[in-house]
Amino acid sequence: MVLAAGCGGAGGSADHSAERAPASGEHHGQPAPRASASGAQDARQNSETETETGRETGTETDTETDTETDTETAQISTFALDVDTASYGYARRSLQEGRWPAPAEVRPEEFVNAFRQDYRQPSDDGFAVHADGARLPGRDQAVLRVGLQTRESSAAARRPANLTFVVDVSGSMAEPGRLDLVKQALHRLLDQLAPGDQVSIVAFSDDARLLASMTPLAARDELHAAVDELAVSGGTDLESGIVAGYQEAARAYRPAATNRVVLLSDGLANQGQTAWQAILDRVKEHAARKIALLTVGVGREYGDELMEQLADNGAAVYVSSAEEAENVFVTRLPATIELRARDAKAQVVFNPSVVESYRLVGYDNRTLSAEEFRDDGRDGGEIGPGHSVTALYLVRLKPGASGQLAQATVRWQDPDTRAAAEASASIGSGDLAGSVWEKAPLRLQVDLVAAAFAGYLRDREGLGFDLPTLREHAARLAREAEDPMVTELADLIVKAGAVG
Repeated sequence: MVLAAGCGGAGGSADHSAERAPASGEHHGQPAPRASASGAQDARQNSETETETGRETGTETDTETDTETDTETAQISTFALDVDTASYGYARRSLQEGRWPAPAEVRPEEFVNAFRQDYRQPSDDGFAVHADGARLPGRDQAVLRVGLQTRESSAAARRPANLTFVVDVSGSMAEPGRLDLVKQALHRLLDQLAPGDQVSIVAFSDDARLLASMTPLAARDELHAAVDELAVSGGTDLESGIVAGYQEAARAYRPAATNRVVLLSDGLANQGQTAWQAILDRVKEHAARKIALLTVGVGREYGDELMEQLADNGAAVYVSSAEEAENVFVTRLPATIELRARDAKAQVVFNPSVVESYRLVGYDNRTLSAEEFRDDGRDGGEIGPGHSVTALYLVRLKPGASGQLAQATVRWQDPDTRAAAEASASIGSGDLAGSVWEKAPLRLQVDLVAAAFAGYLRDREGLGFDLPTLREHAARLAREAEDPMVTELADLIVKAGAVG
């Protein structure tokens, strides 16, 4: 999802631009108790002195952002972009097995980002920014959707890749659907990669072993043999695996290639360092060399928090079946290995003369201060080709007010030059659809159902929608969309009713 940097004036144009941005001193506070709204200048002055209570990206603190933020005290919302979908994948498996997912492992933004969007693609390697919304039934509220889209790239057109696969072969990976699934996926991927790509394979249990140093795809047989060599034994020293993987990736680093480490594990570390920050500290110098991390989670028992936080500046996915592994490794990964943007961040500025308060749905551990938006030394998200990122806001409107609601801006750095650029879009009150369930775009309705379902799984509130209402709308949307993912969502809501 993507957002903006300045707000004011009337109207709601879907203006898109990309340019180098000036420094900004605006600040965003975390959700605060509601109060009356005042002018934009006072709001900025107040918010600049406010203490940021959210978790800074890369540090561990507990935060709760599911409350409304008054635009009088904090009109600016800033966060690092996130393309993770692991939370949805793991919750899906839990419900299909008749288990309620752990609330702490439910992240609404990952539910939303698991679904296809219909955003316009940009003509260049930047972002297209999209903003729309709709009024909610029987309330003085609306849902605002901010989305960003990068341009797709074919696997044949991308630059070569150096991929270091770090594979967990500890005892817990012996269960069906773990190492067997990983090996099957790696064999399929090796057959899909291009001749210019190179692959290395690291296995870890009690310690780490390099099974294949960086090998050209011309020698596929050697790499297939290394995959076959993967066998279960011992405990789980994930730290040793990550460190060995990054050391190998750094040793074989190619400036003209995309360099990535891919961790495949159930995330159940029990030896060495087991805290994500301590593990990342061991490899931060290598990671700073533009070596991004993708975590692929497997297993019924799954270390969700560790895998998600390790991928703080990369991406985290979860697979539980051969079909899902095929989608991740064969369909998506070869075309999305490349990066479109580094350290991508979003900022939305609300107009306090029209918006009384707002609530960002999810992104609880991605929040940033407003000053960090244009601090290019501050970590953001890594975004690849063809990715869409979506964020939803619930906004409370001032009765009778009209004009611009918000402006959304995304800022990112070029993967090679580190040059910063921005793109923006704005939305006005007149751009809101009159009814979310009757007039809003179908994909916006799906996003709202997905986010509300995540909210229900987490706290039984569902953004104000009960489970029967979500079930009704999901069933209707499944018929209209003719999308297997939406049909699956409708089925999961039914299963949640039975489990819960």
